[in-house]
Amino acid sequence: MTDLESVMTRLNRRRLLATSGAVTVTVAALVAGSALFREGFQELPPMPVFAIEGLAIRGTDPVAYFTEGRTVPGDAAFAMKWNGATWRFASAGNRDAFAVDPERFAPRYGGFCAWAVAEKGKLYSTQPRNWSIVENRLYLNFNDEIQHRWQGDIPGFIARADIRWPEIVRGV
Repeated sequence: MTDLESVMTRLNRRRLLATSGAVTVTVAALVAGSALFREGFQELPPMPVFAIEGLAIRGTDPVAYFTEGRTVPGDAAFAMKWNGATWRFASAGNRDAFAVDPERFAPRYGGFCAWAVAEKGKLYSTQPRNWSIVENRLYLNFNDEIQHRWQGDIPGFIARADIRWPEIVRGV
């Protein structure tokens, strides 16, 4: 084998190894991404509150949406049980305010995707960062795209969801 052939063989091996590594990483990312998408965007069984491992709003303080106008992580030290789920709060004051009037602060439709309740009559998960307060009520949605759809006709979606919600949770 000539020196040139030897160099070309080494370069081709390196290129093959680099390419196969990139392909492996890409395939792994696609599989992980599709698994997360499937896990997050599936219809969920009827229950009063969307709670992952019993934790409502993924541990976000529901009172803070109203008092701070943003998502604020709750603290396990300021937690309480309500409606079959554990709710976390950023402070004892927020926890106490919720305890006095949980319906005021809890997200509508049990924290399930408000758009999906309205449009599909089904329950889907939500992300705490996809939220809106309308007429002093908290609404959550699945993701940015769904939040954008929701914003296109909030009054109409609320009217349809208000009709569908009691049927969805009947017997729960």
